[in-house]
Amino acid sequence: MGSEEMARVAVGGFQHETNTFAPVKADFGAFERAGGWPGLARGEAMLAAVDGVHIPVTGALETLRDSGADIVPLCWSAATPSAHVTEDAFERISAMLLEDLRSAAAAGPLDGIYLDLHGAMVCEHFEDGEGELLRRIRAALGDEIPIAVSLDLHVNLTEAMVRHADVLDIYRTYPHVDMAETGGRTAGHLLRLMASGGKWAKAFRRPEFLIPLNFGCTDIDPPRALYGETLPGLLAGDRGLNALALAMGFPLSDIAEAGPGLVAYGDDAAAANRAADTLINAVNAREAAFGSRIWSPDAAIDRAKDLLSLPGTGPVVLADTQDNPGGGGPGDTTGLLRALIDNNAGAVPGGAVIGVFNDPESAEKAHRHPVGATVDLDLGGKLFPGDNPLAGKFEVVALGNGCFTGTGPMWGGARYEMGAYARLRHKGVDIVVGSKPEQAGDQSMFRHVGIEPASVGILALKSSVHFRADFAPLARDVLTVAAPGPVYADPATLDFKNLRPGCRLRPAS
Repeated sequence: MGSEEMARVAVGGFQHETNTFAPVKADFGAFERAGGWPGLARGEAMLAAVDGVHIPVTGALETLRDSGADIVPLCWSAATPSAHVTEDAFERISAMLLEDLRSAAAAGPLDGIYLDLHGAMVCEHFEDGEGELLRRIRAALGDEIPIAVSLDLHVNLTEAMVRHADVLDIYRTYPHVDMAETGGRTAGHLLRLMASGGKWAKAFRRPEFLIPLNFGCTDIDPPRALYGETLPGLLAGDRGLNALALAMGFPLSDIAEAGPGLVAYGDDAAAANRAADTLINAVNAREAAFGSRIWSPDAAIDRAKDLLSLPGTGPVVLADTQDNPGGGGPGDTTGLLRALIDNNAGAVPGGAVIGVFNDPESAEKAHRHPVGATVDLDLGGKLFPGDNPLAGKFEVVALGNGCFTGTGPMWGGARYEMGAYARLRHKGVDIVVGSKPEQAGDQSMFRHVGIEPASVGILALKSSVHFRADFAPLARDVLTVAAPGPVYADPATLDFKNLRPGCRLRPAS
């Protein structure tokens, strides 16, 4: 690339976080449909689809445009976390990306490739979806074109990802409020690699223990210190260190290379190894600190009542962590809802609200009746083995079309398309029901049907950690609750078949 030439950079993405213990797989339609994020889009339509949405590719596009690069849009898609990506979905979308890349290369030399991936995709036929995708891209286009990839904090870093990409960078927050920032930073790495024409030395390390999802939250230690102090300190203190990325891993993917990991890039191997060794030693030294209390539903509700009897404002938030659609939960389990009813939670000051249930059948049935009507429903309990629908009479309190715009730090600008949407009331508890699985991470999901979250007494959210970005500032307290569901709070309770020998299923205490 000459000094006066405009760089041609291909930009695309393919995102999925796979919970291999979840009940529902991601087929091609799951990537086609829009939900909280855009549906599958190609070419110029991709640029329009992601515009204004807080995701990595938007940050990368902004950085590349600011540099004057000629952007070649490829295919971009994402599906809500679930069980395995079907072979059909992976092969069709990978083929689109490769077709778009070959077409771009045929139209003129490509100077670089930026990809917006997750890093925890498990397919029916491959454990490491991202590693396989990168391998195919290298096989098609060769080793000379630099490839930069942004990844989720919950990436399960693999040897194939590190080998086939020139640089990987990772979110530094959970809740992920830095997605666009990470995309922009990764695109910046790509521009530096393109300008130099060289390659960076790499160093990859992996701790030998799994970190439960809730304890990777960067609002608490040890992640707060690792991401907020250790990692940036290393980057600032070594001029030979070009990039450094740390992942908490996704412990619900039963693959050989699951778990936390890190990768360092330096001008030479010494710089990369020096940073990688320092960071992994810092992670390992804090192993025993990855943990805090997980509440049973009844105990959490009792604690919420006690808190609400004290001076203060805002709701007590209960995180229904094991039915988090953002981790592969179906979004329709009834365990916490039943506990709210059994414990008369609706009688607390401000009442009790739970959401968002994924039950298109119940939402559609509610829409056949006017607001104020009473409807017989079998709510939820249809997708997680061992659960059962909650049958009874439900008041239709409010109805919505499921189309609204996110307003919070993480989903701000997201154009939600949730299908038929309803606010129901059963035995004093208000239940927000949509027609697609989407974790409750943004207050707009409740305001759409007339609920102001700050005014609620007990607010139960089907989410693990992402809700904290928008809801923690208004909460008087947050309690993590383990009601039945497939987003298991403790990986040690699971029957792993493929995890490498020697990897501990939870941090050692």
